[in-house]
Amino acid sequence: MNRLPSPRFALALAAALTAGCTATAQTAQQPYVWKNVTVGGGGFIPGIIFNQKQPGLVFCRSDIGSSYKWDNQAKRWLPLTDWCGTGNFHGSESLATDPVDPDRLYIAAGMGEGQPAAILRSTNQGASFQVVEVPFRMGGNSPGRGVGERLAIDPNAHDLLYFGSRNSGLWVSQDAALTWTKVASFPLAGGAGGGGGRGGGAAGLSFVVFDEATGTPGQPTPAIYVGSTERGDAHLFRSLDAGVSWAAVPGQPTNFAAIHAAFDRQENLYLVYDNGVGPGGVTDGAVWKYNPPSGVWTDITPVKDARRPPGGYGGLGIDRQHPGTVMVASLNRKVDDDDDRLYRTTDGGATWKDLAPQSHRDAAAAPYVVWVGKPMGSDPVHPEASVGWWIATLAIDPFDSTHVCYATGATIWNTTDINRADAGQDTHWSIWTTGIEETAVMDLASPPAGEHLISAFGDIGGFTHDDLDATPPDGMHLHPLFTTTSSLDFAEKNPNVVVRSGSRALHMPDRDTLAYSLDGGHTWKPFAPPATAGGARRGGGGGGGTGVGSGPVILSADGAVFMATGSPVQISQDHGATWTSAQGLPAGVRPVADRANPAKFYGLSLGEGILYLSTDGGATFTTNAVAGLPAAGGGGGRGGGGMRLLATPAREGDLWLLGRGTLYHSTDGGAHFSALADQPTMGTLAFGKAAPGADYPALFAAGSYHNQPGVFRSDNLGATWVRINDDAHQWGNRFRCLAGDPRIYGRVYVGTDGRGILYGDLAP
Repeated sequence: MNRLPSPRFALALAAALTAGCTATAQTAQQPYVWKNVTVGGGGFIPGIIFNQKQPGLVFCRSDIGSSYKWDNQAKRWLPLTDWCGTGNFHGSESLATDPVDPDRLYIAAGMGEGQPAAILRSTNQGASFQVVEVPFRMGGNSPGRGVGERLAIDPNAHDLLYFGSRNSGLWVSQDAALTWTKVASFPLAGGAGGGGGRGGGAAGLSFVVFDEATGTPGQPTPAIYVGSTERGDAHLFRSLDAGVSWAAVPGQPTNFAAIHAAFDRQENLYLVYDNGVGPGGVTDGAVWKYNPPSGVWTDITPVKDARRPPGGYGGLGIDRQHPGTVMVASLNRKVDDDDDRLYRTTDGGATWKDLAPQSHRDAAAAPYVVWVGKPMGSDPVHPEASVGWWIATLAIDPFDSTHVCYATGATIWNTTDINRADAGQDTHWSIWTTGIEETAVMDLASPPAGEHLISAFGDIGGFTHDDLDATPPDGMHLHPLFTTTSSLDFAEKNPNVVVRSGSRALHMPDRDTLAYSLDGGHTWKPFAPPATAGGARRGGGGGGGTGVGSGPVILSADGAVFMATGSPVQISQDHGATWTSAQGLPAGVRPVADRANPAKFYGLSLGEGILYLSTDGGATFTTNAVAGLPAAGGGGGRGGGGMRLLATPAREGDLWLLGRGTLYHSTDGGAHFSALADQPTMGTLAFGKAAPGADYPALFAAGSYHNQPGVFRSDNLGATWVRINDDAHQWGNRFRCLAGDPRIYGRVYVGTDGRGILYGDLAP
């Protein structure tokens, strides 16, 4: 996987790209129209990068969900890697936009260090890419993903690029990223002293910056600076001969990791230092200014009080129109029980102003942001979003000094009146994430009545979506508020009843991890999890897990019975006020509810070849032998061995078993199962509205069919399948969950691991 593509490779998205980013169609294809369900942002943006030559050209990178380009005409962000089917390439380690030719764009693509990485190379601002596999690994979703930028273009010789890797030292390309060579003369051959260094070295090299003033157009820039996350005496290195030789910069601060750096137009180098690589775990930091012509270092840290709260510094922004005007964000620093701060200087760091007390943030574009990370004690009646946390990137528009933006762990904030701070006036910020959907979706539900979609998200709880194309105006599910919602269920015959389970929200008074709704997910009430055998409540509010450990709560078809599917399985008929143990269902067997008959629940033990059936609402289970089951494998234990039992909506006794590359169907309540002859190797299965003239729900599957990954639909009980996504819509093939819409034929909701929720409809 480490071979290097030749320069002869054509730069075209439709071409056969390396590393399997584009699949070759092998199955029947049905055209679909795909859109994101609008939430807005939702995840960590480690980098925002303005082009230095073309006004309005801005890019941002995410850790798990693509990179984006700002469309200045449409006023929205455009995802750049939806076409790519390789999941690891959807985490962006770094991004570089060419300061000489704005059409050139490079994305350092690699989410996890254990998988191959690539440089995605574009000559049309991201409309299409060539994939150039590289011999070094990346960690776009690893600690230290907010440092940088590691990938940099020489502003005087723009075919020359450098990349500071995590574990393989410094690399250079002399042909616009087509081929790469390790810089043998660089002092840290392994990245950052071998990756150790008191918590700082795990992220390797952190940034590459050029002192443009030392060069002339058309020739390599002589002075290049590279940062290291190795804490110690040397973490900033430079070359004064265009990369031939390297040495540590004299007089540099010690005992910190170099995180960010940028030159202003007076040849001052501003640097952010921390005692860790972030985005979490940083407890101390500093900001310094270095002037290469004089060799003078100046400590310009905004807060030097020995009694300052713990925390360091993150995003760094340089005003390229006004030398000496700099902004920096704190990182992991709490002030008065609030989140991080923004600091601004107009005199090169001699004095700083904390902007937080006189800044206001309008979260109307994504109301859920008000409650994400909000500290305990926040005003529930007139809430205003905090400054945010994990502020690893901050940027000042090089063509408009009043325009400043920064990203948090959930969104991007944007202002066009930063100059008001100079007069001591308030600044005003709004959310700048239209088009960005960077979230991990845990579960989806599409009931037969009420709103068409209810969602469960990682980190931002979940939503009831009354308009798929607008952010939910009421924000996240509240009362209780979950950090992550892990599962959802609704009662098929009474869809007003919905349950959710998740992990409690830190910093909030809500301690509950289970909730139910009697109005289709619009309002919620908490309920207590059942007690364990020893009498203690499971979960309950102290920890971060769900209230029932590994088992979600499911509902009978009429919503009268709540069943906690952990071990032992327990049921409640009073909305979780009291619980009793189900009898006859052994540990390790996960039950499902019949979607038509409220009295029936099923559990399947592959190891024993036994179906457990309840006909009294889950109170007791009896056993029945099953024909046609696959071999259990793995020792023949009771559990499903990775297989999952599903019940078909509105059809009593109709069950599906999926997993291990085979799909099985039963029409007699699980007495007999039959394997489908030709089917996708799927990770998830969902049911939608039946096709016109058909009486059985459409099936949706995400997985692989005839060795082609994708999303598929069958209108004839799985006898034949069509692919419904296409090569332009692959999203890394990272699908967590599906839900078919029972009221709109052909519609499916796709929960991804990084690109939010997509919904697809039949093309007109």
